[in-house]
Amino acid sequence: MGRIPVLECLRAGRRRPLRLHVLASARGLDDILAAARGVPVVQADRAELDRLAEGGVHQGVVLHAGPLPLHDLDRWLDRLNARDAFVVLLDSIEDPRNFGAIVRSAAACGAAAVVFARDRAAPLSPAAFKTAAGAMEHVDLVQVTNLSRAVQTLQKSGFWVAALDADAEKSLWEADLTGRMALVVGNEGEGIRRLVRERCDYALSIPLTGAISSLNASVSAGIALAECRRQRWLKDRPAGK
Repeated sequence: MGRIPVLECLRAGRRRPLRLHVLASARGLDDILAAARGVPVVQADRAELDRLAEGGVHQGVVLHAGPLPLHDLDRWLDRLNARDAFVVLLDSIEDPRNFGAIVRSAAACGAAAVVFARDRAAPLSPAAFKTAAGAMEHVDLVQVTNLSRAVQTLQKSGFWVAALDADAEKSLWEADLTGRMALVVGNEGEGIRRLVRERCDYALSIPLTGAISSLNASVSAGIALAECRRQRWLKDRPAGK
């Protein structure tokens, strides 16, 4: 639901669009209708769209599409060629808006994947897709049964794994985040679970100096992902520029 998520879903082509529901009085849908060529279009009233969107903000358009492909970690790693790929692991991120916001940051910063467990994770709901603003269609989603084992699997494939922890002595600004890198983000209430934290190579904190001493999970993830992107940009830019 929502104009940007629907348009990105149609453009990305990762899943099969089945039906496009549009508000009969909606305007400014030319890009969406052009991208949806060949997809059945159903005109609906606002009450019907509200029902389809489960009460979310749909902006007059809801797309019924096939499921988003979820990747197996081992198979995904077998296909990964990039030596400097970075990923984010979500530990118990159960709020769909936090989940969607992290996926959006991951896609914007060039992360190769978002890894999350089958349980203790936010559902891929309309709210998650809406918050992600189309990013779900542009970053690989890897679902695992056990996040601590996923950490070990990534390490065996050459990834350094860092836990984001507000109490860590080493700061994000002091770390070398180039090369294969995985960042683990926990939920705001409990943080990263003990076993997952113990599997990580080290922990990093985000230096804060203001009156507020904590950030929500999606903001923390966004800052760390942007730092991964920044360090790669510095490393790859031509000398003298």
